Amino acid sequence: MRTRVVYSEAFKLQVLRELEEGKFASKEAARRTYGIRGCGTLINWISRYGKEHLLDKVVRVETPKEVNELKELRKRMREMEKALANAHLDLKLEEAYTRIACRVAGIDDVDAFKKKHGGRP
Repeated sequence: MRTRVVYSEAFKLQVLRELEEGKFASKEAARRTYGIRGCGTLINWISRYGKEHLLDKVVRVETPKEVNELKELRKRMREMEKALANAHLDLKLEEAYTRIACRVAGIDDVDAFKKKHGGRP
């Protein structure tokens, strides 16, 4: 038969306070330190005593302006990523055209040609 352990309110609050202060790396460490047997016991205490931040929940409060700004920034980032991809494609095409033009002109060393003419037409 399993023995039921009843913890005092003071003990529960002490453990939660120490968790909140960062004395323990995790809820599991606190549970082991104090010999609390139930895996969900600390989570129940946290729920009961209103320490929501100890439940590993993230609550984000944003104004409508911030929501719109975030949407605009994400849209702008997608546009910039597309522009960067297009710039890479343009560069690769330019390099390929340069190699083809050098081959047609009978120039063996493409790098020497690029250095000599330095981007001039």
